[in-house]
Amino acid sequence: MDCIDAKTGSRDDVPVQLDLFTGKPEAAKFRMEDDLFLEEGASWELADGLSLVQSKDGAQLILSGYGLFLAKKSERLVVKEGGKAVYEFPFFRLTDVIIQSRGISISADLIEELCKRGVRVSFLGFGGRPYAMLTSPMLSATVHARREQIIAFNDQRSVEFSKKVIAGKISNQAKLLKYFGKYVKQADPERFSRMEAVIAAIEETVGKIGAVNASKIDEARQTLMGLEGSSAKRYWEGVQELIGHKTQFFGREHRGAGDLVNALLNYGYGILYSCVWGAVLNAGLEPFAGFLHVDRPGKPSLVLDLVEEFRQPVVDKVVIAHVNLGEASEMKDGMLGEQERKAFARKIVERLETPEPFQGKKYQIKSIIQMQARNVASFLRGQGDYRPFSFKW
Repeated sequence: MDCIDAKTGSRDDVPVQLDLFTGKPEAAKFRMEDDLFLEEGASWELADGLSLVQSKDGAQLILSGYGLFLAKKSERLVVKEGGKAVYEFPFFRLTDVIIQSRGISISADLIEELCKRGVRVSFLGFGGRPYAMLTSPMLSATVHARREQIIAFNDQRSVEFSKKVIAGKISNQAKLLKYFGKYVKQADPERFSRMEAVIAAIEETVGKIGAVNASKIDEARQTLMGLEGSSAKRYWEGVQELIGHKTQFFGREHRGAGDLVNALLNYGYGILYSCVWGAVLNAGLEPFAGFLHVDRPGKPSLVLDLVEEFRQPVVDKVVIAHVNLGEASEMKDGMLGEQERKAFARKIVERLETPEPFQGKKYQIKSIIQMQARNVASFLRGQGDYRPFSFKW
């Protein structure tokens, strides 16, 4: 196993394993000490298929190594490989466990302990979309919000919330183009001029949303989705202006996309979905009863509603920067390679851990997502207005 220098993160070809956090040789396994606090936002690849992202309130463990086994030992999560314990993590330090490959086993005792402690376990497929999530049903035991959520589908609240979601998304599209556009302004004035026209058209669309009036969402959905669609078309034209000189990008594609940009977007959105889904459950809401997105079997429409305002500041920003920096990404059979998936997943997680201004203070984006889910619940219960997240550019 390669060794990692605790200070620099570099690997040395020496015959001993260095403790990641002390830098001292360790013969057996890595043991994360209970009283050890790392730098916020730090990220390490502990070994092939095992990485850790540190945040202020805990750590996110990401696993993708075939043949790993996760178990409970006293107050710790233990990672075993070939029957031998190789890593240990105290439960109280963990906030999320993300399993993003096949061939990983987990014990029933560990599942029970993680659920008791409110630690979510997310399972991601090759495309980055969550196909399963384990969380305690007691985290969403309140029923009042769910009752109001169902009733709101047929009253004015469904229209008001959907208008806010669309306005928030479109506003963030314009802001993200402005953010990257400031770097284009001096380098390529002609390209910047085209982007300015796109941004102006998008901002004009935001103003039209307030004029939409209806008594329930079924009467307004088509109009709102039409505005969202026209804005999206211009937005992806703007993205093409930003990255077209670096890679081929002919527009947004969802499932089955074979180009690099869409593959990165789809994978990043999958991780974002997982985070939002957990926040919706923790807020006591029904993930399959949304407003803007229509109900279909197996479609978490409320999750998709809440995801909209976070697409640009979380995923699109990372993808555009990744492409513009010329960072290597390999496609195999129309899909991201395993190493590319792991590296990009770490970037998305790091972005989720990044503090952003919100309600007069700074919070990590993942905390803002949780706060927004609770704000939705409060809005549905008639305990306040709902304001979409708007990132600063």
